[in-house]
Amino acid sequence: MKISPPDYISKIVPYVAGKPIEELEREYGVSNAVKLASNENPLGPSPLAVEAVCKESLKLHRYPDSQGYELIEKLKSKFCLEDLAVVLGNGSDDIISMVCKAYVGIDDKVIIPDPGFLLYEISALAQGAELIKIPLKEIEIDLDAMVRASDLDTKLIFITNPNNPTGTFITEEMLVNFMEKIPETTIVFMDEAYMEFAVEGFASWKFIEKYPNIITSRTFSKAYGLAGLRIGYGVMHEDVAAVLNKVRQPFNANLLAQAGAVAALNDDVFLDRTRDLIVDEREKLSRKLEQLGFHSFKSSANFLLVDMGRSADEIYEKLLYQGVIARSMSSYGYPEFLRVSIGLEYENIRFIDSLKKILEEP
Repeated sequence: MKISPPDYISKIVPYVAGKPIEELEREYGVSNAVKLASNENPLGPSPLAVEAVCKESLKLHRYPDSQGYELIEKLKSKFCLEDLAVVLGNGSDDIISMVCKAYVGIDDKVIIPDPGFLLYEISALAQGAELIKIPLKEIEIDLDAMVRASDLDTKLIFITNPNNPTGTFITEEMLVNFMEKIPETTIVFMDEAYMEFAVEGFASWKFIEKYPNIITSRTFSKAYGLAGLRIGYGVMHEDVAAVLNKVRQPFNANLLAQAGAVAALNDDVFLDRTRDLIVDEREKLSRKLEQLGFHSFKSSANFLLVDMGRSADEIYEKLLYQGVIARSMSSYGYPEFLRVSIGLEYENIRFIDSLKKILEEP
């Protein structure tokens, strides 16, 4: 084809999502499949959110509120964000993309953990950035190495907390120490998609007054169970929000998503139930894996990173025939590691039983 993209676009490797249950059942001829690949909420969405979405569906002929007033006001009130700005996104992925569009140009330096959430790399490369990958240090984000790699030409640093795919956690003290060493002209993007699952969790937006170069993103896809609606948000200094709103697509947060998110924020009982389930099942699943001889790393998220001691792709494929979808980490540079989402008790048992069958194979 004579039409070709810029060279920096050609470098991008498309994101590959976890296999849908319907696809697995269709291709492998299995039924009652279990999906433990995409870190979704095993309880589903809040009943209040479902009710709100059904009610709002009668307005599908209308555009959503482009400014997201009701949801933003709800977020500000619930999390005491009156002195900060909130920008809504089509999932927190959208906030990542917006920040890169607004602040990153060709050959600008962007620092990311390696491995890390693949959208950081995709979004930065899409702007022609010079990507600097900082290897994890014993599965943890190496903040010291990020400091050493940064300079006045660094536009953006991505940090995931808790980290994906390892589940490791950065404390408040560690973050403050890091921010003291980073130039004020460098944006530090704190991706907190899994923060609700961290027992020791905190909100990095509490430091924005002191460090206005922090952007905090969160999502309704994980703890709130609204992954299918695609709704997330970023918390930032008002000057940063003004820039992001220049590149934000109009109506990027859809009608149903806004209504569902507002209702989900009103259901603290459901959120507490989700947290309790994840923390309890996370511990039980870790113990069962250890009993089978597999080491899982301590996690502050709703998944475990598991050292299988052999090809993760091979085990992933064999699990599919058992009707279980996990996530091989070979594309993240961990060819012997599997990431497994924390599911309901019966789903976790199904995963363990499937592993037992694989181990018993000749």
